[in-house]
Amino acid sequence: MKEIKISEINGVKIGHAQDLNGGTGCTVIICEKGACGGVDVRGGAPASRETELLKSENMVEKVHAVVMSGGSAYGLDACSGVMQFLEEKGIGFDAKGSVVPIVCGVSLFDLAVGDSKARPDKAMGYEACKSAESGEDALLEGNVGAGTGAAVGKYLGTDRMMKGGLGLYAASIGNVKCAAIASVNALGDVFDTQTGEQIAGLLSEDKTKLESTISAMYDEVETERNIFNTNTTIGCIITNVNLTKVQCNKLASVTHNAFAKAIRPVHTSYDGDTIFVMSTGEVTASSEVLGVFATEVMEKAIARAVRKAKPAYGLAAQSQI
Repeated sequence: MKEIKISEINGVKIGHAQDLNGGTGCTVIICEKGACGGVDVRGGAPASRETELLKSENMVEKVHAVVMSGGSAYGLDACSGVMQFLEEKGIGFDAKGSVVPIVCGVSLFDLAVGDSKARPDKAMGYEACKSAESGEDALLEGNVGAGTGAAVGKYLGTDRMMKGGLGLYAASIGNVKCAAIASVNALGDVFDTQTGEQIAGLLSEDKTKLESTISAMYDEVETERNIFNTNTTIGCIITNVNLTKVQCNKLASVTHNAFAKAIRPVHTSYDGDTIFVMSTGEVTASSEVLGVFATEVMEKAIARAVRKAKPAYGLAAQSQI
């Protein structure tokens, strides 16, 4: 497996827009020719758009963009700006003389940092598309786009949590390319799956070291803690492998293994954990091997998301612990 730039996957453009003062943002992944799409939603509190059409039995095969945003359900408004941008370029599903861009979206909860009234909107979605068009911000990570207001280790409240962020990782095996984008905003702790080390999550009371969220939960097994609001880690796998819609959905499902290995706990009732898949269909490969490949790539993107995060909004970053 060889690390590559995510921009080396042909036909895919990535852009970001953010409100650094407000503590929120959005990331857009555009495939102008359309990518075969899939999705798997595992968390119990998702905020999503157009996931229903990606079910294997439904008609639409290709999507033109996936939007990842902050702002909880309010942040889904960013998809409207992406729709406008693509329509202006004539990109979308042919609908008898007009075009309907197929834009899927998912949002994480970041209203507890920065300004809770700052949310990704239509204008921010449009700006993210302009960023994708220029290509200048495609490789940015950390406090950018959908990772701007992300945080982790939230079980004991805002005082003990750390800064999360957006991570990218791409690799190739021969002609097969696979990339992952993850915005890590988890209730639980984050681990480097290569070493087994906890690298972010619940802080000790003096904020000098990491503690275990699972241990904290076990200590309260007979207590029904009112865990504030929601969290959610969201991501997207992009590959040049030719996949059917059924295979894209299966790949999204398999890639949740990365979430389970790198984030503990994960898929809780307070998360909206979601993974999209976009396939550009250029090469053939074993779908079984691709599942293993995509899982490892996503694990690395998750680790990068917290390692690239910078201190913000009163939250410590991984580099400080």
